[in-house]
Amino acid sequence: MIWVSLTLLAFVLGLLLQWRRPTPLTNPTLIATLLVAGGLLLSRTPYQTYRHEVEPISAFLTPAVVALAVPMYRLRALLARQWPALVIGGLTGTLLGVGTDTLLPHLLNLPDESRRSLMTAPATSPVALQLAHFTQAPPVLAATLAVLSGLIGALVLPPFLTLIGVKHPLARGIALGSVSHGVGTARAREEGEQTGAASSIGMGLAALMVTLVVAVLG
Repeated sequence: MIWVSLTLLAFVLGLLLQWRRPTPLTNPTLIATLLVAGGLLLSRTPYQTYRHEVEPISAFLTPAVVALAVPMYRLRALLARQWPALVIGGLTGTLLGVGTDTLLPHLLNLPDESRRSLMTAPATSPVALQLAHFTQAPPVLAATLAVLSGLIGALVLPPFLTLIGVKHPLARGIALGSVSHGVGTARAREEGEQTGAASSIGMGLAALMVTLVVAVLG
């Protein structure tokens, strides 16, 4: 259980660092990922060994994603009034992400495994992991790229939205959720319940759209 303890400790350290110095770079998920990855590299521990040891933590991933629907239920009246804009914004953001992740690897002549794995990067990691069986992508690579996509989006998107003048909580939330899924939704909840609820919708629409794209292209 050593890797379970180290993973939890790394995340707690990330939370403490974010509390002391709240900046986009002190995202707890990013900090924990870097610390655990460094530990795996230094100890030369195979990823399969790590994954097997932290399965008790991984079991909470799906319930945690489902729990993101709670703010959606609380704000259901507001979200129902704004559903056309939310749906159009979420699907547009996801389609742009899928298009970029599909076309750019071809332009860069990336290996087929990377191309297939990037196709599902706009979806949250549990969805990307399941879709890997249909895209014939390495499941570990598909899930890793999905997590990296979420981390980068959660790091870059909030200041970018502020820079271009996007201030409405629903607009910010749908953008974060459709591009950065779970990690972005966690970041969105830091801005408020409305932003978090809209981000949950964006994440759900992204999972749906990516699944449909895989079904059509597959």
